Amino acid sequence: MTALPIPASIADSPAASQPLLQAVEKQFGLVPNAFRLIGTSPASLEGFLALSGALGKGQLDPATRGRLALAVAESNGCDYCLSAHTYIGKNLIKLSEAEMIANRDGGSTDPKAAAAVHFAKEVVRTRGHVADADLKAVKNAGYSDAQIIEIVMHVALNTLTNYANVVGRAAIDFPVVTSKAAAA
Repeated sequence: MTALPIPASIADSPAASQPLLQAVEKQFGLVPNAFRLIGTSPASLEGFLALSGALGKGQLDPATRGRLALAVAESNGCDYCLSAHTYIGKNLIKLSEAEMIANRDGGSTDPKAAAAVHFAKEVVRTRGHVADADLKAVKNAGYSDAQIIEIVMHVALNTLTNYANVVGRAAIDFPVVTSKAAAA
């Protein structure tokens, strides 16, 4: 059961959100509940889509962005986002099951990606107060200062949607994946 009402359709959404939701539908072929939930505040939807779009033009590749999303969703116990990003990881990014499990645990089967995912988990765990050793490790793995900032911004972007979906209790409209935090 949702805690906040989610408009049933684009037409039921606030007028200012409708063109944004139509663009989501055009891009994905549907409008997941998370977007309609965030769209109850047109300003929030516009801000989310703008940040997401800008980061999509950044230096981090889609696989790294997907890995980060899985790590952050697991860390924040957001089953909605974990389910969505597992679906995306499997079907669009083509991450293996073993890779996605490693990502959720703060690692990766790829050494460079492991450094980024571990760093993202530490950003969440420490609320940004990462140890010098963690910053050094991600730099030593080959990430530039700009890429490290992008990792932090992806943590923030994913935390935004994690919190919105946890607070709003959006019904999961992907194959359900349960976080370890939610299962405990």
